Amino acid sequence: MASDTASTRPEPVAPRAARWWFSLAPRILAVNGFALVALALAVIYLDSFRERLIEQRRGELRTQVALIGDLIAASPPAAQAAVAARYGEAGGTRLRLYDRNGRLISDSWTATGPTFELVDPKTEPFKRDVARALDIVIEGFGSGPDLADYVEPRRDSAAAWPEVREALQGRVADRLRRAPDRTVIITTAAPAGPGTALQLTFDTRDITKLVRRERSTLGLVFLGVLALSLVFSNFLANTIVRPLRLLAASAQRVRLGRAREVTVPRFATRRDEIGQLARALSDMTNALRARIDATEAFAADVAHEIKNPLASLRSAVDALEEARNKTQTGQLLAVIRDDVARIARLITDISDASRLDAELSRTRFERIDFGELAGGLVRAYDTAGLPRGVQLAYARPEAATCFVMGEGDRLEQVVRNLVDNAISFSPDGGLVVVTVVHAEDHVLLRVDDAGPGIPPANRDDVFRRFYTERPEAEDFGRHSGLGLAIVRTIVEAHDGHVEVDDVESGGGARFLVHLPAA
Repeated sequence: MASDTASTRPEPVAPRAARWWFSLAPRILAVNGFALVALALAVIYLDSFRERLIEQRRGELRTQVALIGDLIAASPPAAQAAVAARYGEAGGTRLRLYDRNGRLISDSWTATGPTFELVDPKTEPFKRDVARALDIVIEGFGSGPDLADYVEPRRDSAAAWPEVREALQGRVADRLRRAPDRTVIITTAAPAGPGTALQLTFDTRDITKLVRRERSTLGLVFLGVLALSLVFSNFLANTIVRPLRLLAASAQRVRLGRAREVTVPRFATRRDEIGQLARALSDMTNALRARIDATEAFAADVAHEIKNPLASLRSAVDALEEARNKTQTGQLLAVIRDDVARIARLITDISDASRLDAELSRTRFERIDFGELAGGLVRAYDTAGLPRGVQLAYARPEAATCFVMGEGDRLEQVVRNLVDNAISFSPDGGLVVVTVVHAEDHVLLRVDDAGPGIPPANRDDVFRRFYTERPEAEDFGRHSGLGLAIVRTIVEAHDGHVEVDDVESGGGARFLVHLPAA
């Protein structure tokens, strides 16, 4: 029964931001995302590092080609090819001169030989293939433009080089292209006197090697970060798995019927989902233990209450065989009828009380005007009439001010049981007053009678099952002692509470029911 069950209120709900902060989710995301974030930052850094180096070298080459062009322009025509060859060899570049018609005049490689080599990737070892694959991956995450392939024309002329054509028009221009091994080739052109253009070709293999060395260093750092992330992941897994195993073992023992022996760990210091789960399971186990205790006590009370009328019934049946006349027989039959009626009432009330918890747990609460509900019941009593001249008055609340969330039939049962109890204790011609008011954040039902009242020492006992303290004028066994216990069960299922007090104006009991306002 709910009235005897140690129900545990749910934990206070923390603000959403606090719940997220103490949640497992950010910790899991942090541990698993740490290495990914480090990898992403490394890729971004490498791409930015390479772009900065290329742009820096690009600017240097534009300045260099302009200076060499001025030197060539100041040299005699016969010495221009030699000047270009000398500076090309010194700078590790390839310098070509073109006339105003775009024809190739001279090539520094003709005199000095190649200063760099375009490597065929098919001839390189496997580790270079891996390095190029990593280059492609990093460039794929970068924001740089796609570069055209560097191809030497079969017939070299300005028509094959847009930057040379711009230089013939008096501008310094450059282009970035990609060699077969994915090395960036920078070609820069500048005027070298009237009607002449100078093209400088540079292989950025040194930048590629520098970037790859930096990548190797970052790779080692990433491996360290990954190892650290794995350590943290293992630690986090233990902080999740071990408590879950303890909770699973406790739940298994409860399932095997050892709820009374099991102490479910609460993990009071944990404020994450594991702690919430542990405390929820602990509260559930305590509630189950209390429910088992309540069921055992209820069964014992039922056995005790039924045993008394059964004993009386058996005595009457035994005595019936020895009845000497019709008068004794009639008296014994009356006792038997009363005992049977008492047993029937007990069984009906016990059945109703035993179903109450299950029904309330399945019921969907609705918004109910409690003032109208109580008023309808009072009108029904007036229509049916009250015994012994007892009067029933109703202090009606203001319209639409006393709404509660609940189940209508069960709330009617609360009012009916309290009114029936008040009528039974009121003297002949007494007055029972029912009041419903809205008080702050709750709705208050007050039922006052004109009876003898309830001593303070017995005010908790009246809500126990099978407790009866009836007026002497009433027949013994007419009430089962479950009415007020049912009232408390229903009220507590609606998150309310019920209490007993004295009527302020004199004798009589006052029952107060507090229900949360809707």
